[in-house]
Amino acid sequence: MPTLRLRLTGSEDDTRAVINLLQSIEGIEHVEEVADMMGGMDDADSSSAGLSDVEGPEGHELEILAPNASTARKVRDAVEALTVDLDVIAEFEEEED
Repeated sequence: MPTLRLRLTGSEDDTRAVINLLQSIEGIEHVEEVADMMGGMDDADSSSAGLSDVEGPEGHELEILAPNASTARKVRDAVEALTVDLDVIAEFEEEED
């Protein structure tokens, strides 16, 4: 069963939209946000801490279990189309179980 890892750079709303899309794909039963890649990156002691111009888009990592390679390709195609519409960045790292 292919395990796809998706790094997504975008807002919480963008991430929720991608998760909703993934859960709607036939055969996908497991979609989970496994890491918040940008959490804690702002140093509280920094003179620029909390300023809006140092805050960038959020990073998220999702794990998706696909039942087969064909469904994994559908996941990639669907995410690519949605991320273009949302103007966010998605990067896949695929592992085979």
